[in-house]
Amino acid sequence: MIKARNVNAPNTRSSAHVAGPRDYIRMARFDHMTKHIFIVPGIALAALLRPEATQALPFNVIVGFGAAVAIASANYVVNEWLDRDFDAHHPEKSQRAAVQTPLDFRVVYGFYALLLAIGLGLAALVNDTFFLVAAVFAVAGVLYNVPPVRTKDRIVIDVLSESLNNPLRLMLGWTMVDPGTLPPASLLLAFWFGGAFLMNSKRLAEFREIVSTRGRETLELYRPSFARYSETGLSVANLTYALACAFFVATFVVKYRIEYVLLFPFVVALFAEYYWLTLRPESVARAPEKLFKARRLMLLTVAAASVAVITTLVDMPGLDRLAEQHFIELADSTAQGVD
Repeated sequence: MIKARNVNAPNTRSSAHVAGPRDYIRMARFDHMTKHIFIVPGIALAALLRPEATQALPFNVIVGFGAAVAIASANYVVNEWLDRDFDAHHPEKSQRAAVQTPLDFRVVYGFYALLLAIGLGLAALVNDTFFLVAAVFAVAGVLYNVPPVRTKDRIVIDVLSESLNNPLRLMLGWTMVDPGTLPPASLLLAFWFGGAFLMNSKRLAEFREIVSTRGRETLELYRPSFARYSETGLSVANLTYALACAFFVATFVVKYRIEYVLLFPFVVALFAEYYWLTLRPESVARAPEKLFKARRLMLLTVAAASVAVITTLVDMPGLDRLAEQHFIELADSTAQGVD
């Protein structure tokens, strides 16, 4: 396995500390399980739109979530190991176990293989389609982290490849319910670009924070792709991803569930609040797993989730007119010219 190296990284590992089980377990980042919330919409939408295909739901959900957590943790392990010299330049990531402690690479790769085997083994118990999506989820982690591909070092591609995890999680939830289909393309693209907005916001927050406190050189040592980024470019990319997400959300709503149009204002508010948080000093957007500390964002999320439940369970036939063609007719629209 090729290791990502940065010869300019400071040596922060202390030989006085012998790595123990806790140091290796920390690499799995089980505290990041909140990111699997994107599996839930897949379950709910498949149950709503494909009720005839629902099968073994409680078993599939429990085992499927276990598979997703294990595979994601495997990806985190290889991520932290290969990024350890780069993370030494980051204000928070420099505290990770792989940066602070000398680790045995044999244990690291053995732990990665164990988590991956558990994840794929559980995935195989759900159904064949779920297993294939889970395998793509695992491969995506390798492509993102491991040379020579290592998409995280390529401008724009880094955001798009990392945010691919969002539609993959959506598909994991969907295939727990219906292994015979995948979600509509409009929904997959909405989740992909929505994820791109979140990942790009994280980079924008990191760019602003590290440049202002440690300088541009340190930022580029932390992540090579930042050498070609600028604050203006990242801001424009955020707008682009948000607009693309909104377009595909609207497409899905009109085609599949017009009641969700009532959810749209809350989606806009969530995007605006998240971008506001991104631009704040010491932004919580740099660590999405800690977003629960952003009170206003959490209140908006609860409100959006409540509206989503209501619009999922309650049919509102009057809203169908929004998907029909209507023109604003003027009183004199049929008037003819005067002789």
